[in-house]
This record gives sequence, structure tokens and C-alpha cells, in this order.
Amino acid sequence: MFLSKASHLCVLGVLCLSSVDGLHADGQIKAQVRAAATPAWNKGILPISAESYYHAIECGKQGGDNPACVFWDTDLCKNDDFALTWYTAYKQVAYTVWTAVQRKQPPPQPSYPSAQRTRVTIAIAPVAGSKNTLTDFVVKRGGKPAPPMERSLAAGGGRFTFDYPAFAASASVTLELVGKQRTLSCVIAPAVLRQMR
Repeated sequence: MFLSKASHLCVLGVLCLSSVDGLHADGQIKAQVRAAATPAWNKGILPISAESYYHAIECGKQGGDNPACVFWDTDLCKNDDFALTWYTAYKQVAYTVWTAVQRKQPPPQPSYPSAQRTRVTIAIAPVAGSKNTLTDFVVKRGGKPAPPMERSLAAGGGRFTFDYPAFAASASVTLELVGKQRTLSCVIAPAVLRQMR
């Protein structure tokens, strides 16, 4: 749905990764967003508002092959087992505009009511060559699980949908990618959460 130029060969825009930058021996990963995303954003993942809606439209108008403001989640929790792709209301609006700009069409006014209904969905897919099949995905705030609104496992990965408070930038969030062979933990610090859209 939200494909980056680099991920057109992968299903649902999930990047095919091959290195483990940021992966510690204990399976803990430090999350990082793409640098230099413009227009700048420091409010984190929030339900759509008039401010974030028009901000996302400006983001999508940039065009280019792979704008960091649209594809901010590229390599967020980079590892050799799983690739994560995030879907948010902001990304939905920005991606819709970016797609039109890529096709040399006038920037549209994406559906605000549709963006209001959009929650945070994280798609997880096995990286090419990975033998670690996903068996569960847990989001923790303050050491406590934030239960998903919807979840599904398929083809070694899955899709998990959460409401916005699970990713509030007020405290660190830990993503646990539970696999048959090993579990990876990705810690997202508040400073990184604020840059997510």
C-alpha cells in the first residue's frame, strides 16, 4: 500500500534488508528514523488533526523517489530477521499525495474522514533469507503490553493494529518480535518517537 521506491520488488512496501546495523548480541535493537526528513516533525504519531493533515500534504508534495518524511520508517528497527512497515493517518495522507505527484498529477486532497479512521498498523515480513518465523509481536510501554486492536499472522510475518496512545512520545516503547528461533527487541526512545509521523 505505502511503497517506497526501493521496495517496489517487495510485497506491501516491506524492504528486503540484509545487514544488522544496530543489532546487539542480546537481540536488542535501538530504533532510528531516517534523518533530515522535511518538513520537520516533532509531535510523534498522533490521530490526524488539521495541523498534521496539511503537514502531511506538504510532505507528499515534495515528490522525489524516496522522501524521508513519507518513508520515515525505512530501517526503523533494522535486523536480519524481520522488516517493519508502519501505516499511520499521516503516512496515508502523505503517501496519497506523493503517489499523485510521482504520476505528474495535481496533488489531491486526501479524504480527511478516512484518515480519521486510520489507526497505527505495523506490517512485519521476514527478510529475504531469514529462517526465523514470527510467532508473536508485542508492544510494551513501561514494561506492560499494549494490546493490539487487531492482529494476524501469515507467511512468516503479520499485521498488528494499535490505537495511537500505544506510541505516545512520553516514554520509551519496546517492540518484541517473537520468532521461532529467537526474539528481537527494538527499543524506541522518546526522542525517536517524536520524529515518527
